[in-house]
Amino acid sequence: MREILEAVAAGDLTPAEAESELAGYATTGAGRFDAAREARSGVPEAVLGTGKTAGELADLATTAVETTGRAIVTRIDAAGAGAVRRALAESAPDATVRWDERARWLVATGPGFERPAIDADIGVVTAGTSDAVPAGEAAMIAREMGANVTRIDDVGVASLARTVDATDRLRDRDVLVVAAGREGALPTVVAGLVDTPVIGLPVSTGYGHGGEGEAALSGMLQSCTALSVVNVDAGFTAGVQAGLVARRVAAARAGE
Repeated sequence: MREILEAVAAGDLTPAEAESELAGYATTGAGRFDAAREARSGVPEAVLGTGKTAGELADLATTAVETTGRAIVTRIDAAGAGAVRRALAESAPDATVRWDERARWLVATGPGFERPAIDADIGVVTAGTSDAVPAGEAAMIAREMGANVTRIDDVGVASLARTVDATDRLRDRDVLVVAAGREGALPTVVAGLVDTPVIGLPVSTGYGHGGEGEAALSGMLQSCTALSVVNVDAGFTAGVQAGLVARRVAAARAGE
């Protein structure tokens, strides 16, 4: 503790950095940022954009970069992304900001930040273009956890030949996140073709009876092939689960 206090006194640590070192979190006007989550669980802390003002997102993102070197924000719109960019331009002008307008995620990193590296491959698979939003969120967080990510898109069972044509690429991955809407059949089919863990990601496409992802979720839960399933549109959760599996695969590969 004394070393931390001396570093603050010398100007080598900010109060927010010192708080995150001592308490494991940093307090902002928008809430507490869990700066120790990645060290504790292997999962980077992420800020959910939904329900937060642009100013609150900017506050949390700048604190994240200050305390951990990286900010991850999900479900963030253009106004929020703009606010984060402006705030970081003042507080961390050398930071790099990436914003995916469609998948609605933002990742900002300070200079010198090094993302972890995992010797494992995750496949993020979509049945069709409509599944791109949650699939993009899953791919982002899996990459930020350090895994290699391969996108395998538009292989839905409406034309089963597309799925079969992708079989070799699917089998080459260490773990798969498979996103599908409507009846959600693709993860079940894929799980019957590969000896790789499959995480089903139901997507809120479709309409009428069983629409908004309900049929996709029910179909995946009732799958006659073995797979895991996350909630509707829960791309972040699917990507994290895949990242954790990838970490274990890499450890086994290294003989740890």
